[in-house]
Amino acid sequence: MMVSITNPGRSLLYLLLTLLLLLTGCTSLEQRGDIDGSVALDKASGDLPEDRLLDVWIEVFDEGPAPTEEDMARGITPEIRKAEARFFPVQLKKTLQQTGLWGAVRVLPQGDHPGSELLVRGHVLASDGEQLKLHITAQDSTGQQWLDRDYRQVVKADAYDHIDRGRIDAFQQIYNAIANDLARQQEALPAGTPARIRQVAELRFATEMAPSAFAGYVGDDGQGRRTIRRLPAQEDPMLQRVLAIRERDYLFIDTLNGRYDAYYRDLWEPYANWRRYRSEEATSLREVEQQAMTRKLLGAGVIVGAIALSILGNRNVRVSTESLRNVMIIGGALAVKSGFDKDSEKQIHIDALDELGTSFESEASPMVVEMEGETHRLTGSAESQYAKWRKLLHRIHLTETGLGVGN
Repeated sequence: MMVSITNPGRSLLYLLLTLLLLLTGCTSLEQRGDIDGSVALDKASGDLPEDRLLDVWIEVFDEGPAPTEEDMARGITPEIRKAEARFFPVQLKKTLQQTGLWGAVRVLPQGDHPGSELLVRGHVLASDGEQLKLHITAQDSTGQQWLDRDYRQVVKADAYDHIDRGRIDAFQQIYNAIANDLARQQEALPAGTPARIRQVAELRFATEMAPSAFAGYVGDDGQGRRTIRRLPAQEDPMLQRVLAIRERDYLFIDTLNGRYDAYYRDLWEPYANWRRYRSEEATSLREVEQQAMTRKLLGAGVIVGAIALSILGNRNVRVSTESLRNVMIIGGALAVKSGFDKDSEKQIHIDALDELGTSFESEASPMVVEMEGETHRLTGSAESQYAKWRKLLHRIHLTETGLGVGN
């Protein structure tokens, strides 16, 4: 079968136009995040009544898997994701503490936390030094959902010129936005609701410690909403023992928070530098990729133009433009070659990003606690220590009451 090109000039014109469109399409548009501009942190105008100040527990975030695609994963390792999962909640804690709108704000490991008044959880959706995207949920002890939304911010490398160690992060606007959303939910609470939230949290902790004694005090509607069915007497000896254990739990969590704070302080400088350098390297990498693509396309366009002069022109045109066409072909070939040379330069930046993916140490030093005249040494990560502590609490309750957890 013979295929004839009836209008080679038009075909070449279409090809040139396509190349021009590719060139203009190579310019990347700056992404706009959900949070654009400065977000002022809402703060209490004065001292709030104690009965309105809820305690906030923030779980260590779910770091999610590190990116697996090479272009996305440059310099991002599972170790960095684990470090971020501990860094972000501490930064959020410090932000909430600045507002004066809450009681105790604590960071604690993931798990079941029936004693929490307001529990905040986070999931890292994206984090690469240029953008941060988090999914945040918040729920009080009654099962009322306060937050369930994504927060995203995009910053440039110069954002790291304005950070303040231990106070203001490059993505501070995300933390301010989360804090403000929580504050608005708190402000909308009807009178008496904070007290009820506090009571439900207390009874849920008591039920965990002594289910046989406190089962049925808190009801569940089957959809996660909890209500108080009845209250124990304040002088109830079982309740007093449970509340004493709860105070010990608070002390342990406060000690654990000291560990998280120390980890956060140690992590601040290397993590801030890693994000700054990765942002700068990623910007340089995009510029090199843009230049490489532009040179390749321009070179190809020049070569196509030289061929077009040869095909479209008559004999006189071909003779008169021979030198020009030769120059165009050579110049186009050199442009294409320089584009591939830029690809080699791109690899240098990729290697630099990989080197910046330094592993962070997430293992905590052993913690020694004295309980009932006995010394207990808790080892492993902070999360592992907390799990062992919760088991120890149940043992204490069994020792004091003679009741098993399942009784």
